[in-house]
Amino acid sequence: MVPEESPSGKNVQRREATEKLPGFREERKAVEMLAEGTLKGRTAVVTGGGTGMGLAMAKEFARLGANVVIASRKQEVLEEAAEAIRAGAAKGAAVAWYTVDVRQHEAVEEVAAKVSERFGNAQILVNNAAGNFVVPASQLSVNGWKAVIDIVLNGTYFCTHAFGTRLLEAGERGSIINMVASYAWTGGPGTVHSAAAKAGVLSLTQTLAVEWGMQGIRVNAISPGPIEETGGAERLFSVPEVAKAVSDDVPLRRFGRPEEIAWAASYLASDYAAYVNGACLVVDGGAWLNKGFVKLFEQR
Repeated sequence: MVPEESPSGKNVQRREATEKLPGFREERKAVEMLAEGTLKGRTAVVTGGGTGMGLAMAKEFARLGANVVIASRKQEVLEEAAEAIRAGAAKGAAVAWYTVDVRQHEAVEEVAAKVSERFGNAQILVNNAAGNFVVPASQLSVNGWKAVIDIVLNGTYFCTHAFGTRLLEAGERGSIINMVASYAWTGGPGTVHSAAAKAGVLSLTQTLAVEWGMQGIRVNAISPGPIEETGGAERLFSVPEVAKAVSDDVPLRRFGRPEEIAWAASYLASDYAAYVNGACLVVDGGAWLNKGFVKLFEQR
């Protein structure tokens, strides 16, 4: 059968068939990926764990049986998030929170010591705390540059060092997950500070994967695409027309969901990923590969 073509040259049947695929421009019911108890007996620390992707990851870790510690700068956000995490936590999984500014290495060390005293060394660390805003490089102030570099790159290193060295000293295994972005290797207008910082985090991930992997600590990264309900997407794509253009550039034709990042993180933290080390798992619906070719293809 020859597909029907519209006057504009678009392949109508191909488009209609594609739009019927599961997950194409529609909401799907969330499903549980790993079984409860997968992370039982472990302690997971999530920086920036009070909102967005951090909160989603913390909830999933708790559902899987891990003790969960969330950390960020705002106490009121942490208190509310902790209650939400407890509501879905597996039986016996404890939830705690600490206020910390990841830019302050002494404060990070203090939190790491408190976590170790209460739960033992944390076997899972997610460096999720971040700062970003879109600005042309020519208009970026020195303070703006330092703020993002301090949170994203320095903060990731401070937390990794504080929690990781405790595992090394005790001879314990662990999993560290760093959050990056595809513009760390592609670049992107308006993100010179964040792109530079994320590129540093990606290099840190790969370097420690080799250095610490020999001692039983796996270090990996996740590169999310535009994710809904996180605050970040809303700030970066606040204009409806821009948001639609961004989602249309994703081959899967939608924004990602926080739980999809949580599933990726839970996999990397689990024994199912015991041989995964130094990897960057891109969870963006293929957006970074598109480069605008999807629209050209559809117009054929």
